[in-house]
Amino acid sequence: MTSQSDKSGYLVTEKLVKRFDEAVAVDEVSLSIAQGEIFALLGSSGCGKSTLLRMLAGFESPTSGRILLGGQDVAKLPPYERPINMMFQSYALFPHLDIWENVAFGLKREGLPREQIKQRVNEMLDLVQLGAYAKRKPHQLSGGQQQRVALARSLAKKPKLLLLDEPLGALDKKLREQTQFELVNIIEQVGVTCVMVTHDQEEAMTMANRIAVMSKGRVLQVGTPEDVYEHPKNRFVADFIGNVNLFNGHLSVDEPDRCAATTGIGEIQVGHGVSGSLNMPLAIAVRPEKMEISKTRPAVDFNVFTGKVKEIAYFGSYNTYIVAATDGTKVKITEANTSRRDLSDITWEDDVFFWWGDHSGIVLRD
Repeated sequence: MTSQSDKSGYLVTEKLVKRFDEAVAVDEVSLSIAQGEIFALLGSSGCGKSTLLRMLAGFESPTSGRILLGGQDVAKLPPYERPINMMFQSYALFPHLDIWENVAFGLKREGLPREQIKQRVNEMLDLVQLGAYAKRKPHQLSGGQQQRVALARSLAKKPKLLLLDEPLGALDKKLREQTQFELVNIIEQVGVTCVMVTHDQEEAMTMANRIAVMSKGRVLQVGTPEDVYEHPKNRFVADFIGNVNLFNGHLSVDEPDRCAATTGIGEIQVGHGVSGSLNMPLAIAVRPEKMEISKTRPAVDFNVFTGKVKEIAYFGSYNTYIVAATDGTKVKITEANTSRRDLSDITWEDDVFFWWGDHSGIVLRD
C-alpha cells in the first residue's frame, strides 16, 4: 500500500458531534482523509465508530460540525443524494435475485441504459472474479463469495466514497485473513476512497493506509499501522493495539537523548527524552516480542530483571511466557519459534532473567 500523506484531504470532518439525548456518541471528531486512501476507524463496541460511519453515509444527522467530500459539504444531503455507497456486515443481498441482478439493482434504479448496465455489471463481476457465478443465487455462494458480490454492488455506481461496516465480520478467521488482501487489491484497483469500521485490530493493521483509534466518541490517535503500533500516544492506544506490558513509575532521569523511570520491577532506561519534570508519574510500554528471556543472565548492563515463569502457551509460530516479576507484576514475553524442534529449556516455575533494549520502550504520560 502506498503512502497517502502527501495528498490533501478529500474527505474532511470538522468538529463532528452526535448526541443522543444527553449521551455524546461522537465528540468533536476532525479527520482529513486523502483521495484513494483506505482509512480505518478502530475501537471497541460503543466507541462511536459506527455512528461516525452512519453520519458519513447520511443515515444519521450530525448534531453539529461539517462533512466535506471533495470540497462539498454533504452533511445535510440525504443518503440518496450523496456520491457514497455503504457495504454492510450482513451484505444485504437479495436472496430471490441472482448475482448479476444483485449487482445491477442500483444501476437499474438510476434508470441507466440497458447496455451501460450490462457493461458495468460484467466489469464488476470480472473485477471480483465472479463472472462465472452470475446466474447463481446468494445462498449458492460461500461467505467469501457473497462478500465480493456485496463489494461489486457497492462499487457498481462508481461512488466517490466507499464505506465498509465490519466488512469481514461474518467470515471465519482463515477466510477473513485471505479476504483482507483480496479486498484491498480490489479497492486499490478501482482507486475509490474507502472508510472502514472494525473492532479487529489485525484487520485494520492489514488493510488500512492509516488508522484512527477511537474511545468514548473521541479520536485518540491517527497514524499509519506502524506509527500507531510502535509509537502509541497514550495507555489506551498502547493497550488496545496488540499486546503490551505497562510498567507504572516515576521519572528519575530526563536528558535530551535518554530518560529513566523508577518502577516496581526496578529502574527502566529508555533511549529518548520526555522533557518532563522529575518524579512525575508515567508508564513505560514494552511490547512482548521486544523482550528476551533466558535462565542465564545476559551480558547487558540495564533493563535486566528477574522473575518466575507462571504460564507458558504454545501458539505454533511463537511461545508466550507469563513471568511474575519480583514485585508481583505479571510480564508477558513472546519468543518466535524458528525451529521445528523445541530448543527452549524454560519451563513452569523456573527462575528467569528478562530484558530489552533501551529503544524498545515508550514513555506514556497519559
